[in-house]
Amino acid sequence: MYADLQGKVVIITGAATGIGKAIAKRFAEEKCKVVINYFSEEENPEELLKEIEQGGGTASIIQGDVTKEADVEAFVKFAHDTYGSLDIYVNNAGIENEVPTERLSLEDWNKVLNTNLTGTFLGCREAAEYMLKNDIKGSIINISSVHEIIPWPHFVHYAASKGGVKLLMESLALEFAPDGIRVNNIAPGAIDTPINAEKFSDPEKKKGVEKLIPLGYIGEPGQIASCAAFLASEQAGYVTGTTLIADGGMTKYPGFQAGKG
Repeated sequence: MYADLQGKVVIITGAATGIGKAIAKRFAEEKCKVVINYFSEEENPEELLKEIEQGGGTASIIQGDVTKEADVEAFVKFAHDTYGSLDIYVNNAGIENEVPTERLSLEDWNKVLNTNLTGTFLGCREAAEYMLKNDIKGSIINISSVHEIIPWPHFVHYAASKGGVKLLMESLALEFAPDGIRVNNIAPGAIDTPINAEKFSDPEKKKGVEKLIPLGYIGEPGQIASCAAFLASEQAGYVTGTTLIADGGMTKYPGFQAGKG
């Protein structure tokens, strides 16, 4: 736990499920005031809100689309109007779909790039603008992916979006460092989330993924949430412009493990 996080105001996009949900719960446990963004009613954000409040935490929910400029502006205004500040912004919302590149439509390309890259840009911009205007030495955290490093055939739009998020983060970290605003990425590897539920329910497919992970197991959303809490805290006060890779070693060429290759 990080005592300096108590009372901080945090926005988390795409927070009703998966990694975003775990991050929201962790920041609530840290006694932050949590703004839960969700996209669709199907995500049932009220369930998470109730869970946080029953645990003694403070949270509010706001619906919105991270690809829409007005919606992202509204997230920041909502945080200010509800809690009087914004200290931490977590760009978590993201999508993916598998399509062989020769059949990848411009519509699918734009949908993934707009959500994963443009949505992250809008969140970073609005958070930074608020922090600059209010002299807040805040933290912006982007949930990227190991595919900001690892190529991924049939997911070129996803990999391109995450590669973009890497250089977006690094550029913004340089730009805002003199103002005390830290910008970092977290790059999860294979995590047991609803988006992966079908794949990991198949024992053979799950085993195939585990072979790509030197530690030998699929990660949990709470492990990514722990990374987010650390990066937002003063314990990471000297950390900016960095991708914290949480992948069980997936990016370390597992085929060469045990001297192979």
